[in-house]
Amino acid sequence: MDTNKFAHNSQYVLPNDQPVVELEVTAAFNGLTPKEKQYAHHISLASWNGGLVTLLQTSPESAPAFVLFHKLFSTQSTVEFRALALESGFTEDDVLALFVYVCGLFCNAGNYKGFGDTKIIPNIDQNRLEELLKLSKIWNQLEPLWAGLKDILYDLKPGKTCLGYPPEGCSTYFSRNCTPQDDELVQNWLKSQKIECYNTRLFKTEQNGKVTYEIRFASENEKEIKRVTEGNITFVISSGDYSPLMGRVANCLENAIEHAANETQANMLASYVSSFRTGSLDDHKTGSRYWIKDKGPAVETYIGFIETYRDPAGVRGEFEGFVAAVNREMSAKFSTLVSNAELFLTLLPWSKAFEKDTFLKPDFTSLDVVTFAGSDDDIRQTEGFKNVSLGNVIPASYQQSVTPFLSNEDANLLQKWRVPAFELQVGLHELLGHGSGKLLKKEADGSFNFPPTLLDPLTGKPPTSYYEPGDTYDTKFGPLSSSYEECRAEAVGLYLSLEPEVLKIFDHEGKQAEEITYVNWLSLIWAGAGRGLELWEPGRGWLQAHAQARFVLARVLIQAGVASVTQPNEADLLYIKATGNLEEAKKLYNHYADVTEPWLSWRSIVLANKQPRKMFVQPNTVLEGSDVKLKTYEANPEGLIQSWVERFSEPAIYDSLLDLTKAYALHCQ
Repeated sequence: MDTNKFAHNSQYVLPNDQPVVELEVTAAFNGLTPKEKQYAHHISLASWNGGLVTLLQTSPESAPAFVLFHKLFSTQSTVEFRALALESGFTEDDVLALFVYVCGLFCNAGNYKGFGDTKIIPNIDQNRLEELLKLSKIWNQLEPLWAGLKDILYDLKPGKTCLGYPPEGCSTYFSRNCTPQDDELVQNWLKSQKIECYNTRLFKTEQNGKVTYEIRFASENEKEIKRVTEGNITFVISSGDYSPLMGRVANCLENAIEHAANETQANMLASYVSSFRTGSLDDHKTGSRYWIKDKGPAVETYIGFIETYRDPAGVRGEFEGFVAAVNREMSAKFSTLVSNAELFLTLLPWSKAFEKDTFLKPDFTSLDVVTFAGSDDDIRQTEGFKNVSLGNVIPASYQQSVTPFLSNEDANLLQKWRVPAFELQVGLHELLGHGSGKLLKKEADGSFNFPPTLLDPLTGKPPTSYYEPGDTYDTKFGPLSSSYEECRAEAVGLYLSLEPEVLKIFDHEGKQAEEITYVNWLSLIWAGAGRGLELWEPGRGWLQAHAQARFVLARVLIQAGVASVTQPNEADLLYIKATGNLEEAKKLYNHYADVTEPWLSWRSIVLANKQPRKMFVQPNTVLEGSDVKLKTYEANPEGLIQSWVERFSEPAIYDSLLDLTKAYALHCQ
């Protein structure tokens, strides 16, 4: 029975055969000491609770939808619900469509894809889904939620199909009446006040010709911090966004402090607690500084408002948190790469003057993720940085994979070497990609952090573009920042994967080394020129930063004649970032990012071969007396739903999410 003819061929549904795979971490977790397991447990709780913030950052309906489906399966197991549905005349496809949609909602922290930002709608007709939900034991509780959601969840009118600035897209990083011009005005004012906005949202109100912009920081404590009126515009700085959730995060982190391995870890967590209670970004940066200093921990973690991919302005961070156990064997290889970093930096195609004055060696570890729910570049510039590779995510993401568009020979090589090639690229991308290059800055006292003799290689003259006091890379480059920097880091990885001494660190020599390098380049071109087009849409452009970056590189390599290319020319990317020259960045980057013929024609072939992204079933940590146990689940939609049901058991979570949703609606009136 075809329950949803309009959606079967739609890009907005998750197919019933959506792959679900397990994120394996049992061996790594069992290798931790009891104290380390306690530490991991409490920070995992903090991460999951903070991850609920992402629902509120995604769309107005994401949090109520989470509450609806979490309540549904908290009172009826998937096994019980399926049996009842089949007895009531529903098909297996009907039930599976519901299960897969709920999995997508949980895994993407809302009803828009985390990778691509397009809306997800149920793969079952609205009326039939309603009849299915009526089988619930608590339909009387679910009905009011469903009544407010049923039309919105299926709404594919213009402005509802993707994230972005209204009216073309949807975003809850600001009130619905905010325009890009409003956002730019506020950004300029914040810059004049030396305030960054990673952990904020923006709300605009108008009354009697006067405009008020409230910049609201995420924190447990609610208060007005500052109010400034300039003409008809008032700027208000306040704290207290996501208050109950931020309080839960802070409480969980406080519980973790007594299990910290050392004073540095304890200070890191205390700084994060202070940031999440008060909204202070400076406190979070202090915590990040302690994080950088905490070298080689058995349990690695990071938490906060970090990546700016989904904010249309590219300046506000999405909440995320992770906890992982260190993979010591792979970390040893990364450590050797770190030790040789200064030598390898000299191989990059730009002068020493465009490198940091002193390379601050990061701690670089390979991690097996226990929990993932959901980088301060100025710290990276002056105090060093820390990089991690999420090792068990790589083999898990390659399960059930197919490789269209490749010859049999290339496909076989890719399958053979894609994991070690990816590990190599990740190390080079993170350490020497993101870790290389300086930003040319004018300091507050009028001095510069570069010599007066420095010449811009693109013009042959002294730089006329640089970062003014208060500028950061993200605020300067805005929506272009994430993709542009990912492209630069990927290019560095490609460039250095040609170096035999780099390959030796990862135990690749001779023919194996040649094949690893080949697969590294092949996989990037395949991901960019082939799979990348899945994440571009007419009228919307690129939907994901990494996909755009890889497409740009693939275009450059194809233009150069791939078979004869041994090194890409990524030096211009660095010079433009270093000098903060946004106009040149747009000119260079957008030329290659523009999807014209023959790419437009090829896109239909790419979409015909599109493979759904895998959803990961993650374990839960469970406190049994004084012991922490790892609970795993089956790698199927039922197991994934069960993991989320058991992750949150307090009804207060529902009230918090619904109250915060109502508060956002009031801000938008």
